[in-house]
Amino acid sequence: MDTDLQLEADNETIRAALLSCSEGDAVNCLSEEVFAQAKLLLVKEKITGVSIQLLGDDGYVIRQVTGKRRSELGAGEFNDRQLAVIKALEKVLRHCQQEGVKLVGYSDELVAYPAGCKDPNQASVYALDIDSSEAYTGADSNSELMKI
Repeated sequence: MDTDLQLEADNETIRAALLSCSEGDAVNCLSEEVFAQAKLLLVKEKITGVSIQLLGDDGYVIRQVTGKRRSELGAGEFNDRQLAVIKALEKVLRHCQQEGVKLVGYSDELVAYPAGCKDPNQASVYALDIDSSEAYTGADSNSELMKI
């Protein structure tokens, strides 16, 4: 069953709509704000099996989110903790860029060097190997990835 939310639905209306849903139901949102709030409430209320859909002016689904338990994630999907780690890494990389640190993959290792180093031939003099805790490997070193 689909439930349509008003353009400016408040938190209580959204919460009531989500809690009244059964597995497989969908809640349709007409605005980005209501869609974003519905996503937050879906997580906060720990509702699974219910989809939240953002509808465009033409009535087609633009975006959709479905609440899932961690155990329901497939092998190819990131769980919420893994996504948080990726976001943290992206934040660190933004800080590297702001502070003038560039990263480059030499062979199989991740290496940092000062962004002010204009001559790539001198970069190896200043390069610092990054302990990636085996989370990074160069593309050439991973034969499993080369098969894809």
